[in-house]
Amino acid sequence: MKIQLRYFASIREAVGTGSESLDTAAGTLAVLRDELIARGGAYAEALARGRAVRVSLNQTMTDEAAALSEGAEVAFFPPVTGG
Repeated sequence: MKIQLRYFASIREAVGTGSESLDTAAGTLAVLRDELIARGGAYAEALARGRAVRVSLNQTMTDEAAALSEGAEVAFFPPVTGG
């Protein structure tokens, strides 16, 4: 399925982009995060397990157990995002 990813604040700075489209077979946000970590490099560091990362699905904050669906928008945030 195709989804839209958005990255904010320090995560955006680390991965070098604010958004991207992704084809994925991940069924949940947790599996998606692991898929991104497996890319290595900046993704592995910014989204590493043990780092505080907040996630939203279709502009609603949620936990990583949430199910993904075609066309979903997933956003990753550090725990504190300043204005």
